[in-house]
Amino acid sequence: MANPPLFPIRAVIFDLGGVLIRTEDRRPRTMLADAFGMTYTDLEKIVFGGESGDAAQQGIISAEQHWEYVRTALNLRLDEVDAVKTAFFGGDTLDRELLDFIRALRPRYTVAALSNALSDARPSLLNKWKIGDAFDHLFISAEMGMMKPDPRIYHTVLHHLALPPAETVFVDDFLHNIQAAQTVGMNTVWFRNREQAIGELDRMLLQNSE
Repeated sequence: MANPPLFPIRAVIFDLGGVLIRTEDRRPRTMLADAFGMTYTDLEKIVFGGESGDAAQQGIISAEQHWEYVRTALNLRLDEVDAVKTAFFGGDTLDRELLDFIRALRPRYTVAALSNALSDARPSLLNKWKIGDAFDHLFISAEMGMMKPDPRIYHTVLHHLALPPAETVFVDDFLHNIQAAQTVGMNTVWFRNREQAIGELDRMLLQNSE
């Protein structure tokens, strides 16, 4: 359980992938991996990991360049890429209950998102997932030229929010990202599931307001 902050909380910052948008149904990705004769984990490493994935999330290369790497790694034809991309993300779901909770925070707090994502993430977040109204700021790693858990990305967000770290709470599902935010001085909630995260955050904000 998170300790109550020592200073008034003015901003809450959420990760997106694995928190608000999660792969709840693993079957589409599993079926795709089977079709390529590889494991679920190996397929994820090609799409998300490696030098190309890291470079794309830091904006060193574009989303299109990264998907060209994926196409080559999977030996796809050009006309197969969109179908594979659709299948890979076919089990992803927007947590609408969590989104409603985030929307409810905005009258009292500045609410931001901080996501390791590619250069094409913003249009998808605004047009496909339609989450723009829930956040005052969307911070996307590819647009910032750095990615979590690099401490610089947290300092950059804090600079844009014009807040000291002690007046913010950061929510993320990866422990190494949480630990990096803690070293910067931010309050944190390590996301394991919706109920746990909302409960911890509610308690933190309630204790902070007393």
